[in-house]
Parts: sequence; structure tokens; C-alpha cells
Amino acid sequence: MCTGIRFTDTAGSMYFGRNLDWTQGYGERVVVTPPAAQVPAAFRHPGDLDTQHAHTVIGMGIIVEGIPLYFDCGNDAGLAVAGLNFPQSAHYADPAAVQPDAINVAAYEFPFWIARNFATLDEVRQALAQTVVVAKPVSPQLPVAKLHWLIGDATGSIVVECLEEGLRVWENDVDVLTNEPNFGWHRQNIRNYLMLSGAEPAATTWDRAQLAPFGSGMGLQGMPGDYSGPARFVKAAFVNSHYPAQSEEGANVTRLFRTLGSVAVPMGAAQMPDGSSEITLYTSCFAAASCTYYHATYDDPQIRAYPLSAYNLSGVEPFVAQAA
Repeated sequence: MCTGIRFTDTAGSMYFGRNLDWTQGYGERVVVTPPAAQVPAAFRHPGDLDTQHAHTVIGMGIIVEGIPLYFDCGNDAGLAVAGLNFPQSAHYADPAAVQPDAINVAAYEFPFWIARNFATLDEVRQALAQTVVVAKPVSPQLPVAKLHWLIGDATGSIVVECLEEGLRVWENDVDVLTNEPNFGWHRQNIRNYLMLSGAEPAATTWDRAQLAPFGSGMGLQGMPGDYSGPARFVKAAFVNSHYPAQSEEGANVTRLFRTLGSVAVPMGAAQMPDGSSEITLYTSCFAAASCTYYHATYDDPQIRAYPLSAYNLSGVEPFVAQAA
């Protein structure tokens, strides 16, 4: 379970963030990968950018054998990507049948590959036309996670899904992603809720009875309230699209955390078959204009900031960042 959103401020700058919902963490920290970092790739990528032209990447993840495994991240060009759970529908290519004429990317390195090599959604769209995502694990101890991805910049967002019929790129006009089913299903499903409104309903008359609303918020009668992927998609899409545009970065960070807070999962509300509870382990926000990554965790809701400008980016290895 996860939820991702994207929006822009009054000046057109992007804010991109996500909730990561799961039963346990993986020791994730804020990781920065400098442009000159020598990161092993799962496959050789003809035409890939060399380190002299690579982008600086910051986001949440872990480092395994010198490889940054990002759950979500943004780069110094203002492009961001997040991977969300997609366990029933994700179908990656067989690592034993790598396509020599394609750009083969292991699923574990996909977010980093996107953020390190591309500056805009248009560049990503062009590259994805030749890309195959491969089910190659980073190590025997870490199985391949079945994901789909939300990618955004100042112009909009797309969803990338590896389906049984192949890789599919969806244009995402609601700037939201959750989990199962596929994005096309979610996009059709929100048509069931087009009557929702943030406005207070008008009083009405039933025969001789005068009926007035109890108060504000009643225009959202029928909004799904559970924590399933379809329900969170509807709620996040409504809140994200109806939240008034903000100007200052602080107000936009507040907007993002408040929007994702509307679909955050508390302990005990989403139990697994073994009795454990999925919770919102962390919420993150990438502010593209300042290249600042923000996050807060379930146990520590204080929002901490990690501006790229605060770090020495001349190194050749990914590193764990400390909050500014």
C-alpha cells in the first residue's frame, strides 16, 4: 500500500511526494548520489549519460553494495519518481531473455536510472519507448519487488506499468497513483465519484419538510473511507485537485503533507493475514525549485528538510544525508 501525488504551485514549480505504507521498514534513510558516483549497473546501456552529465539524485532508500535503491527520489533538474506496490499485475521481463536492441533496466534500479539520466518527462517518454524492465534481483537476499512508478516534472506526470502485454506508459491527468488495479482502471473508476463536492450542499424541500445540511463537508457523502488502493486513489485525487494553489514553499510542503495525511494509514486499520498492521511508515516531499527533500515518519511526525545545496556533491559514492 502506498500513495503518490504531484502538483505545482502558483509559479508552476513542482512538488512531488508519497506515503510508503508497509508492515516494516528496511532501514531506509535519505540518500544522496552525487553526479560523479560510480554506481554499478545491472546491464550496459548504450548511449547512457556518463558521470560528467549525470544528475544529482536525492531520495529515500537504502544502499546495497554501493548501489542506491531508491523508494522515491528527485534530481537537480526537477524530475521525480516513486515506486509503489503493484504485486498482482506487475510482469517484468525474464532476465534470461534480455533484449540486445533494447535498454534493459533492472526493476531495482529503475527509479535511480530515471532520476540520474533524465531531466524532463519528454526525455523519459522517448527512452521508455526502447526500455525493458527486467526481473533481476540486486542480490539473492533481496527478491524483486513488483512495482509500478509515478514520474513527474513541472509539466505533468506519467505512470509506468509493466503488464503482461508489455510496458505501458499512461498519461496521468490526475497526478495520483496508489496500488492495484492498473492505472487505467483507477482513472475510469473516479468517474463514479464526479458528484463529490467540497461545497456545502444547499437546503432543499421534501414535500413540506425543510431539510438543511448539518454543516460543511456533507458534499463529500459517498467518498470511500477505507484504505484500499481504489479508495485511497479517489480520496487523494479529490483532495489534490481541490486544494487551492499555494505560492510559498512552506505552504506547498504543508499542502503535500496534509493531502497525503488524508490517506495515511494508522496502526490497526489495515491488518495482514499474519496479524501485522500496515502503517504509513513515512511521508516524503520533493520540492523541485529548491531541490529540497522533506520527510516525516510514523513515530516522528516532525518534517525534516534535506536541501541538496547543503551537501558536498563532489564525491564518487552515494551517501546518507543528515537533515539540515
